[in-house]
Amino acid sequence: MARIVLGIIACALAGTAAAQTLGFATLPTGTLNYTTASAIAKVMKEKGGMNMLVQPTAGDAAIIPMVGRNEAAIGITNALELAAAVKSGAQPNVRILGTAHALRTAFFVRKDSPMRTIADLKGKRVVLGYSAMRTIQPVSLAILATAGLAEADVKPVLVPNVVRGADDFSSGAADMFFFAFGAPKVREVDASVGGIRALEIDEHGMAAARKITPYGYLTPVQPGPVFVGVDKPMKVYSFDNLLITNTKVSDAVVTRIIDTLVKNKADLVAVQPVLREFSLEGMYKLYDMPYHPAALKYFKDHNVKPSPLG
Repeated sequence: MARIVLGIIACALAGTAAAQTLGFATLPTGTLNYTTASAIAKVMKEKGGMNMLVQPTAGDAAIIPMVGRNEAAIGITNALELAAAVKSGAQPNVRILGTAHALRTAFFVRKDSPMRTIADLKGKRVVLGYSAMRTIQPVSLAILATAGLAEADVKPVLVPNVVRGADDFSSGAADMFFFAFGAPKVREVDASVGGIRALEIDEHGMAAARKITPYGYLTPVQPGPVFVGVDKPMKVYSFDNLLITNTKVSDAVVTRIIDTLVKNKADLVAVQPVLREFSLEGMYKLYDMPYHPAALKYFKDHNVKPSPLG
């Protein structure tokens, strides 16, 4: 009889754990990261028996503190934003769960422009500043650095965010703009100006770029529907979107999240195509920021070694 009672109690506890809803902090509706969060939440509910509530926010400046206060058990943010928050000491309880996917970006110019490489931007009107998106400024300076250029070598057009930069380019107030591939705004600008081109980056300049931010790397891309402005195989500047969690999130929850995502990739891709690049091996990279202990144990148990960026 005692065993039956204990069994009933165990089942009740398991049901309570399964019914628990975990918050997932992400960017606003319509963004790449919102779709990623939606894909993960769907898979976790259908395949992992775990309820996740996608919580759109104003931006990374809200996402990381939410996870840091354990108001959301999981979040997705880019490596630069996370590094700024963690290394400042402001978010001591945030931990990396693993890499979700890369964010691929470019400097774009008009298709009929004679400019082909980053070096061609010398003396040109370049969008910079990004007062509302602080991490984009060092990324932009790092990309300029690949060609031996600094802010003093161009004519800065100060903008608060990437959308304003794209609008200034469209209106003729700037000679280029910065954006991530796959964003609807890139297609909009491409159509409005009669075509755009992504400037090529000299791979040999990445050493200079890493002195500004160590988290960027180059990834190869091919011409295709997602890569508007790419007319031949080339490498583009990329940095990672990371899944993050809190030290108070249990080992069991972290383990279940990783295990479920790894075993149900096809279901993830059905909602978020960019997750085609997601893999267990790709989750574990050599970041100089702490991982959740359960994530490290999972990687160790599955013989996964950390890989370098890029």
